[in-house]
Amino acid sequence: MRVVFMGSPEFSVPVLEALHAAHEVVAVYCQPPRPAGRGKADRPTAVHARALQLGLPVRHPVSLRDGAVQAEFAALNADVAVVVAYGLILPQVVLDAPRLGCLNIHASLLPGWRGAAPIHRAIMAGDAETGICIMQMEAGLDTGPVLLREAVRIGAEETTAELHDRLSALGAAAILRALAALPLPAVPQAEAGVTYAAKIDKAEARIDWSRPAVEVDRQIRGLSPFPGAWCEIRGERVKLLRSRLVEGQGTPGQVLHGFTVACGHGAVEVTEAQREGKRPAPARDILNGLQLPPVLG
Repeated sequence: MRVVFMGSPEFSVPVLEALHAAHEVVAVYCQPPRPAGRGKADRPTAVHARALQLGLPVRHPVSLRDGAVQAEFAALNADVAVVVAYGLILPQVVLDAPRLGCLNIHASLLPGWRGAAPIHRAIMAGDAETGICIMQMEAGLDTGPVLLREAVRIGAEETTAELHDRLSALGAAAILRALAALPLPAVPQAEAGVTYAAKIDKAEARIDWSRPAVEVDRQIRGLSPFPGAWCEIRGERVKLLRSRLVEGQGTPGQVLHGFTVACGHGAVEVTEAQREGKRPAPARDILNGLQLPPVLG
């Protein structure tokens, strides 16, 4: 098939690679390069960089509402567009341009967790499972009918980073199956069970030890690696990146032993953390250079 690929972050790269190996990718659309790093030089997205390595033509318009941009898109004469974490709204004229329309790979079991941060929200909510949906796109936010659905269990100690990688690979395999089987029955999403995965706000990242341990553990794993749940230790903001639930009880924030901390109910053992200006490290290495106070703030 003649495929237009539309995606931007690292999550989208395995999908691009799978499509490139199996189909003719006639163009790659992604977000424009933006200032990043200490020098604030323009940095291309992960998809942009990989597309150039693969020798694919890249386009990064700031909007798809411009008539000239829309005409250029239509002129590609694509059979289908595959969209995954692209970052721009697709107007109806763009949705209608490919012969088979636009298919979106969404990292949740729709209608649950529509929106920007479905992986984070699934872990933070304590969901037992999540998955990938291949959806026929329409004008609404993740409201289109589902063509293919794949569910996976969420591990008891799994982080957003780990689940991100699993779902990315699952999405790449699923879209190839979907394209090979088209046309597929389009199953409308249920009206019941709709939830929205709002973009993560950094204000959500500070740990409140008075909350139950199960919620603190989900917060740590769900916000790992970005933005990273954090607490203050001797005036330093330390990110907590991995944890597990353990037996224990005490005053909220009380360090019971090692890096095991009492919560409002139960306790959490931090197994990986990151100090300011340093790389992530196992908890035992953190404790070698940072003495924990009796109670964490």
